[in-house]
Amino acid sequence: MYAKNLENIFYVLCHGMEASYSDPAEITDRFNSLRGSNLLPRGRERRERYLNSREIASAVLSLVSVRPGWAAHGTTILQHLHPVGGTGASFENAPTLIDAVIRLLDDKSARKKLVRLRVTLGETGTNSNGRARLTYTQDNERRVAHFVPKEAVSLLQPGREHSFDDEEMFNAACREFSFGPEFFNRLVQEIEISQHFSAPDGDGSEYDAEEARQRRYEKLGVKRNSRFLNIGVDTQVTWPKEEVLIKFDRYSLVLMPKTKDNAQSVHVDLHANRLSDDDAITVINRFLSIMTWCDDQAAVRQFGWSGNPVPVEVPRLNLGSSVAWPYPFDRKIPDSEDAQRALALYREARSAEQNGFISYAVLNYYKIIEIKHPNNPKRWFRENFPSGPVDSYNNYFERFNELRGETLPEDYIFQSCRIAVAHASNKSKSDPDEAHEVQRLHIAARIMRLLARKFIETEFGVSDVMYSGD
Repeated sequence: MYAKNLENIFYVLCHGMEASYSDPAEITDRFNSLRGSNLLPRGRERRERYLNSREIASAVLSLVSVRPGWAAHGTTILQHLHPVGGTGASFENAPTLIDAVIRLLDDKSARKKLVRLRVTLGETGTNSNGRARLTYTQDNERRVAHFVPKEAVSLLQPGREHSFDDEEMFNAACREFSFGPEFFNRLVQEIEISQHFSAPDGDGSEYDAEEARQRRYEKLGVKRNSRFLNIGVDTQVTWPKEEVLIKFDRYSLVLMPKTKDNAQSVHVDLHANRLSDDDAITVINRFLSIMTWCDDQAAVRQFGWSGNPVPVEVPRLNLGSSVAWPYPFDRKIPDSEDAQRALALYREARSAEQNGFISYAVLNYYKIIEIKHPNNPKRWFRENFPSGPVDSYNNYFERFNELRGETLPEDYIFQSCRIAVAHASNKSKSDPDEAHEVQRLHIAARIMRLLARKFIETEFGVSDVMYSGD
């Protein structure tokens, strides 16, 4: 059976599965997904290779995923489902679900036993997906073999099939794909007929998208062992209209343009450039600093992630805001000018922290304390620094204490934070391009934000309730 022939057969077999019209392109998308994960032969040169039983079984399981683009991922999950009660309680002693499907393809007697195979990719537990129920006849008796994720170790023990209730594993809602005996009988019949074909159906156009994708990856410097860091950017500096691979110093960077859904972004192959995540972020910061200098425009590094084998577009940052209806607002401008200034500094600091201007955030949080303690702010920090755990801030305080070591909190905040970001002396160096320094300041800013809020609330009596009436 050729892959293209199987694709056409699936379209016929799935026709009438729903009231809506069945689109042949959906099956093509599923097969392309399988090729991308090496579950089907890749490349036009392998187009005329016959599929083996495992590849056909993988294609069968690819029909279960609701979204065609997730077909390969869904198949990978489903093929490793294990039988409840072990192989002794399985259909035809199959050790996994894909082995059960292979038996239905290869063994006529096994197909005669099949009543119905129901498969779902719905949740079956925490971080767990996939379940199958295979109903069959054995010795004139109807039996059921259940398949669950292999992580459910207790369910895989002999005898568990007698007390197992698959209804308990159902999520609030899920979709099931049902295979009947006719599906496998007709599929096997088509497989036998295909042995007489000398070439697959079609002109090979199903590989056009794959080849175009491969050309794109080659243009962007993607290698077999690539591992990319993907970082979004908010900037007005000169940026390419189309994605491009550039050379920056001794590093290769991929730049992607802004679109309706995605932000401008920078991508670094960590393996090819021999960089850690932190070192790559530093390189990106250096690049943005150069571009800011050249164009005299702002450039803000946003969020990102690493681990993809190819560069992946970064979605545009669309921070959600709290909404309420009705809107319970009742506030006044504080009478104190110092309180007004403290709130203004807090707004700028919080906005800077959220948008990556971390040095400015640290400085402004500190300046809030200096409003009432211009000569000795360290004393206020010493007297108000928490002596024990603080809810939702515990992890930050642990990391903050690790960074300061034996240095007193008030001295660390003054010398390594306030002075470091406000002055460019040899004794107080702070490089906002360097990834470790940025992380250090983010941790410090989180602690200083908590202290600034305490200061505004206690020193000025400003409530943080939007309907307090103050």
